[in-house]
Amino acid sequence: MPSASPETTLKITGLNVYYGESHILRDVDLSVPKGKMVCLIGRNGVGKTTMLKTIVGLLQPRSGRMEYGGLSIVKQPTHKRIRLGIGYVPQGREIIPRLTVEENLLLGIEARPGGRKGNEEISEEIFELFPVLKTMLSRMGGDLSGGQQQQLAIARALMGKPQLLLLDEPTEGIQPSIILEIEAAVRRIIETTGISVLLVEQHLHFVRQADFYYAMQRGGIVASGSTSELSNEVIQQFLAV
Repeated sequence: MPSASPETTLKITGLNVYYGESHILRDVDLSVPKGKMVCLIGRNGVGKTTMLKTIVGLLQPRSGRMEYGGLSIVKQPTHKRIRLGIGYVPQGREIIPRLTVEENLLLGIEARPGGRKGNEEISEEIFELFPVLKTMLSRMGGDLSGGQQQQLAIARALMGKPQLLLLDEPTEGIQPSIILEIEAAVRRIIETTGISVLLVEQHLHFVRQADFYYAMQRGGIVASGSTSELSNEVIQQFLAV
């Protein structure tokens, strides 16, 4: 398990989250080191998406602590967490289908601490990560394939210049060649910008791109460590369908 330190972007301690009276997250401890990728694994329904929604403020914990960059964010509303530098790409992507690719990307600037100022343009770094988007700026987001929409969703989050990027099953329903492109882009993002990534993923090849993993079962963390030491037993238990 990664250790908490001044170089920790996100630190969660004793987190408990409920849907009504249903106890979903149970005493979760988790940390994301600065400039590293951490993968949250587990079968469907164990609380992984709930974890990300709680971090970004869409769900409120009943108890526990969440610190981002050493600052408590438990009582911060979602829009303030985003402005603090937490980017979120939800499951299902949720790009805006009736806006063009360019408009979707520019919308991401609103997440920056000062919001959008003047006529800011899309940085070339975005197109270096996702070259296909440069050729599709005038196309409606809803006309893109699933893989292209996923690239757009990640690029839009990056336009906000986050320090922590939350990715919820980015490879779901995407063809293998695009999965490899997204994997490579995420690794490059970390290496070139130093941001941290918390990834929810079932695709084993992508899981192994992470530096650390946490395995969830019944709303709690039951295993963790370096992905270089991820055993076949753990893979079968938490990733096998």
